[in-house]
Amino acid sequence: MGAIALNRRQEELVAYVRREGFVSVEALAEHFEVTPQTIRRDLAVLCDSGLLRRYHGGVSLPSSVENLAYAARRGLQQREKQRIATLLARHIPDEASLFINLGTTNEDVARALLGHKGLRVITNNLNVAIMLSDNPTFEVIVAGGVVRGRDHGVTGEATIELIRQFKVDYGVIGISGIDADGTLLDFDYQEVRVAQAIIEHSRQVYLAADHSKLGRNALVRLGPISRVSAWFTDRAPAPELAKVLSEAGTQIFVASAAGEGVPDA
Repeated sequence: MGAIALNRRQEELVAYVRREGFVSVEALAEHFEVTPQTIRRDLAVLCDSGLLRRYHGGVSLPSSVENLAYAARRGLQQREKQRIATLLARHIPDEASLFINLGTTNEDVARALLGHKGLRVITNNLNVAIMLSDNPTFEVIVAGGVVRGRDHGVTGEATIELIRQFKVDYGVIGISGIDADGTLLDFDYQEVRVAQAIIEHSRQVYLAADHSKLGRNALVRLGPISRVSAWFTDRAPAPELAKVLSEAGTQIFVASAAGEGVPDA
C-alpha cells in the first residue's frame, strides 16, 4: 500500500481531533464550514486508513499504545516534513558523520541530504540506507538486527551494539509525540532504546518533528527534550513549551511555508 494522499482539510481534520480528543460529526462540519456528508466522506478515508477511529456519534484518535500504519504516516504533513528536512539538511556540513533513525520525516531528511558530499551515515532504516547509497561519495553502514516488515526499520540488541561502536557528529532522530513538559514519547520500546543509544553516541542531536507531534499521546518515554541540541519543526511552539526549550538549552528552527528557516526566539 502506498502513501495516502490527503487534502488540506483532511490533514487539518486529523490535527483538530488530536487537539480535542473526541469530536462529533456535527461539530466537525460546523468547524470546517462544510456539510455533514462532506465530513463523513473525509472520515471514511481517514478511518479506513487508520488515522482516526470511529465511535458512536463521532471520531477519536487510535490507541496510544499503537502507532499509525507506515503508509498512513507517509501521507500526513507531507509538505511540512519536506520543509523540515530541507532546513535540517542545511545544518549538516559535507564530510560529516551521522546517525539517522526511523521515521517518515527522517526519510525526507535523507532525501534532502543526497546533494551533500562525503557523508558517513550509520542507520537502522533500510529505506534511508537504500536512498543514500545512490550517492557514490557516501559511506552507508546499516545496523544489524530484526527487520520490521511494516516500515523496513531495524531494531534489537544487535542494532544497539553497532551504534555503540561509533561517536558521530550528528544524530538525527524522529519522535511520535512531544508532551507539554517537553517529554519525548514513542510507541515502540525497542525503537526508543535505539534512539537513546543514538543520543548517547552523538555530539549533537537533531530532532525532526512537525507540529502534529505536539500533545500526541504515546506509551514509551524516550527522555526530556533537553537531550536534543536542536529541534527542527514547521511551527513555533506555544509559550509554555518555548520556555521549557529555553531552559533546556534546546534550539528551535522553524521551517516556514516560504521555505526559509530561522531560529525561533
